[in-house]
Amino acid sequence: MTEPAPEPVAKPPAELSTSAGNQTPGGVRYLEIGADHQGQRIDNFLLAHLKGAPRSLVYRIIRSGEVRVNRGRVKPATRLEAGDSLRLPPLRLTPAAPAVTPTAGLQARLLDAVLYEDEGLILIDKPSGLAVHGGSGLSLGLIEALRAMRPQQSLELVHRLDRETSGCLLISKKPAILRWLHQQLREGQVRKRYQALLVGGLPRERVDVRAPLRKNLLRGGERVVRVDHAEGKEARTGFRRAETLAGFTLVDVRLGTGRTHQIRVHAAHLGAAVAGDDKYGDATHNQHLSSLGLNRLFLHAAELGFRPHPEAEPLVVRAPLPEDLHQVLERLRRKAPD
Repeated sequence: MTEPAPEPVAKPPAELSTSAGNQTPGGVRYLEIGADHQGQRIDNFLLAHLKGAPRSLVYRIIRSGEVRVNRGRVKPATRLEAGDSLRLPPLRLTPAAPAVTPTAGLQARLLDAVLYEDEGLILIDKPSGLAVHGGSGLSLGLIEALRAMRPQQSLELVHRLDRETSGCLLISKKPAILRWLHQQLREGQVRKRYQALLVGGLPRERVDVRAPLRKNLLRGGERVVRVDHAEGKEARTGFRRAETLAGFTLVDVRLGTGRTHQIRVHAAHLGAAVAGDDKYGDATHNQHLSSLGLNRLFLHAAELGFRPHPEAEPLVVRAPLPEDLHQVLERLRRKAPD
């Protein structure tokens, strides 16, 4: 079998300033960091700008010392400064997959789903069933669709939602705003409220769950998360009963941390899994709910509170409960005793 010719070294993004003669005969590149990337972690910078490079490669070239800043070795968490000289080794990158054009229907849905937008960010009401990004057999996710619709903007996911979860999702339009929003997330300054339907009830009106979580991989690559008091990471979730409905409970959920599958695992830990959850829930109850029209996870990111930029006042944006979930509640209310 003939091996493919080596791919060319990735070009620096247009917003980076570079000096003449910045590539050596051996293929090493030197980039000068511009003001737009001031304060950005070097691993995030490389993941965003070395298109086609797998995460494992990015972290390997950092830890091996092949990536250097101002001639010195760095760690993944090292933050860049304007004017830094960044050394990149020769890289053979997988060619980027051809861009997939979102259908006219999807484009219209996403246009209608914008809840808030300014010069630095978009807050969108993500539809259930749409992954936030492509991968694992999906050629197109929400972020790829938005990039195709807005090719002149530098769009990045600020955080993520599960594919079946609907509601508030933040997308940055500028690297500086991405860093600002990530700072608020790290410091617990972003208020997240979800609505969920639980199978069963809560022991009291308010329940705070503090149970550390650990990611696991099952056979076949399926990702699951478990409560693990020995090796798990801190996780805090607050549940508040909003309405009791014929064996189910509608709750408001506040996140104290942002772990993968946190609400779903903590709800199951309470013995009251999220309705429609095919990974941590109950198949018998889910089958009953399907007969009532619930064919997805009943989990909705209903509200985000944050500051859009450092000088801005706090902003609260709400996403209304989708019609399909509203109809399920109405059917359960008709079944509830008077």
